Amino acid sequence: MANHVTFPAGEGVAIRRADAAWAPLEEPLFRSLWIAAVISYTGTWMQNVGAGWLMTQLSASPLMVSLVQAAGAIPVFLVVLPAGALADMRDRRRLLLFTQSWMVAASATLGVLALMNAVTPWTLLVFTFLLGVGAVMNDPAWQAITPEIVSPQRHASAVALNSAGFNVARAMGPALGGMVVAAAGAGWSFLLNAASFFGVIFFLYRWRRAPHEPLRTRSVRDAILEGFRYVNTAPQVKSVLIRTGAFSLGATSLLALLPVICQPYGARGYGFLLTCFGLGALAGAAILPRFRLRYSVDGLVIGATVLFAGMTFAAGWVHPFEWLCLVLFTAGLAWIGILACFNIVAQTMCPSWMRARALSMYLLVLQGGMALGSGVWGWLAARWGVPSALSWAALALLVGLTSIQRHRLTADELKMSPAVVRD
Repeated sequence: MANHVTFPAGEGVAIRRADAAWAPLEEPLFRSLWIAAVISYTGTWMQNVGAGWLMTQLSASPLMVSLVQAAGAIPVFLVVLPAGALADMRDRRRLLLFTQSWMVAASATLGVLALMNAVTPWTLLVFTFLLGVGAVMNDPAWQAITPEIVSPQRHASAVALNSAGFNVARAMGPALGGMVVAAAGAGWSFLLNAASFFGVIFFLYRWRRAPHEPLRTRSVRDAILEGFRYVNTAPQVKSVLIRTGAFSLGATSLLALLPVICQPYGARGYGFLLTCFGLGALAGAAILPRFRLRYSVDGLVIGATVLFAGMTFAAGWVHPFEWLCLVLFTAGLAWIGILACFNIVAQTMCPSWMRARALSMYLLVLQGGMALGSGVWGWLAARWGVPSALSWAALALLVGLTSIQRHRLTADELKMSPAVVRD
């Protein structure tokens, strides 16, 4: 990241032009995948709305509702580290074709069962879990291919654009999902999600990936252990993981309990509130480059975390729908400020031969913390009420900031690792 870095006269201008926010879209390969990914992300958000809302119809328990998000994240604990190792050991293109096809099958089957009124709360959780397995197997390889489809000088901008694309989908998908669920039922949101993967599958099928030297080890276990040894000798990587874990546990509470918060407003209200969150994240992505030039990484993360904690607390006590929309918009603004910093650092903290395994550890900490948090805050909400659970979650976010004292993320520590093939 380029906080507080100065360039010789003329050099900074050239770097800014090469690394302009939208420059990666000028490259056909990246542009094609980016468009396909936005469509796929949109389908995923439609699925999330359908699953969350369907559970509120099948069970009145806040714990069961929060477990929908947990079921999708639990696979992180089971398969993300092997997924990272496989993504470094095998052809990432073929691995992605398999995982995308897996998610098509899981979404389509759940959609058919829902249309047949054959879904129970546990059926929904099982298929959400299976979809999560595919997503987790997909993620390390997906994020690791970014340097392969964009020129090196545009890598950081491409990572930011991927985050922006996810938030474009976050802005559109929930609203579309809410309308589909209200008009036709949750089953159609699942089927539309299954269809949304085919653009990415078509891209991967046609992509001719450059040959890469595989890792010397043939054992997934050995590859994972090698990844742990690398992290143990890389203080900057450990700092990213610790800081991410400190944030993720409390961060998930707002989205996990949102279906309960907005039950009085129906499926469309739920979708619209998620859209407000996505629009806030999109606005945050637009203004983030300016803030990165003015503030350090730590300064951005501290300010955004305090703001997100405040909105998490407010969501439990604010009842008028208009004010909830403002709370969710502001929360989305803060959310992207935090995760964009972590994501860019995670994508650039390791050389290419270690990238997928390092990303798998980052995803384990991020999504694993969110899965644990979903269960914890759901249990607290069932026992003490949603406002109390969100208040404790806001406090947990603020307490997590104390990790900055020993694990700072500064420009001097976080230099981009060269993308080279291992000898």
